[in-house]
Amino acid sequence: MAKELEPIIEVEGGYKEEGSFMLTTVVMGQANIYTYLLAKISEYQEIYPLSAIRAEEESDEEYKVRQLHSMSTSKLAAIEVAYKKANKPISFEYNGVYVLSVMDGMPAMGQLEPGDRIFQVDELNFKSSEEFITYVGDKQAGDTITLYFERNEKEENVTLPLKAFEADQTKVGVGIGLVDDKEIIVDPEVTVETSDIGGPSAGLMFSLEIYNQLVKEDLTKGYNIAGTGTIDVNGTVGRIGGIEQKVIAADKADAEIFFAPNEDGTANSNYLAAVQTAKDIDTKMKIVPINTFEDAITYLEALKQKEE
Repeated sequence: MAKELEPIIEVEGGYKEEGSFMLTTVVMGQANIYTYLLAKISEYQEIYPLSAIRAEEESDEEYKVRQLHSMSTSKLAAIEVAYKKANKPISFEYNGVYVLSVMDGMPAMGQLEPGDRIFQVDELNFKSSEEFITYVGDKQAGDTITLYFERNEKEENVTLPLKAFEADQTKVGVGIGLVDDKEIIVDPEVTVETSDIGGPSAGLMFSLEIYNQLVKEDLTKGYNIAGTGTIDVNGTVGRIGGIEQKVIAADKADAEIFFAPNEDGTANSNYLAAVQTAKDIDTKMKIVPINTFEDAITYLEALKQKEE
């Protein structure tokens, strides 16, 4: 589907827009015999082996946590890019680290779960996963550490022995994949409501909607503009999955312009796939190649106001 962003994103006291920016999403589900056969005969439904979607030995819960965290990281990057471009103040508050995954055969198995937020180890209140890894890495196999964490809004703690990793016996740990838990503090405040949408592919469109609410000039110029692409804190736009389906969703939602990751002109870029799909479905929607946030801004600033 293609979903308008203005109802999802609100900058306090932000400017309104005549047109709209839209994110595009695809839905995945475990195939049964009926959906499998339907996908076999449908030109724009895809079948993937489970190994192409989930990492090796990754559980459903770990996959869900990873996807939701990817969305969270995408939102943070989009806010940072937009506020920097608008010359608005930014700072960060670090809350600890999130558990993304738990390794089989390691001490954390059965003790910690994906989604747990670790905020203290022994007496150390750390501010990043780097600090956590450094602290644990200075210890030896057999040493114990006490982890203080939050799960379902309740604080708990567990003491675990450290164990050497099977892949690298010189390194020890409890067997968890970590990622920073941090909040971005901006003025004016911004809220981004994404509920259960996962993954990082809306980053570019988030950043454009946020920036458009921060500045007086309406960059939509009255057009319905859809698109996709990850974004990092430097404003680089990255490749996503399901580009063909997203072009179709945007066309069905009456988008007039579609931003697609150009990937610096690589031979199999999202942009080229989007152009081909646009031809296949005979849409009048304009497909625009985007490498960076600045590319999108430059295009929009040069865009002529839509005639009534």
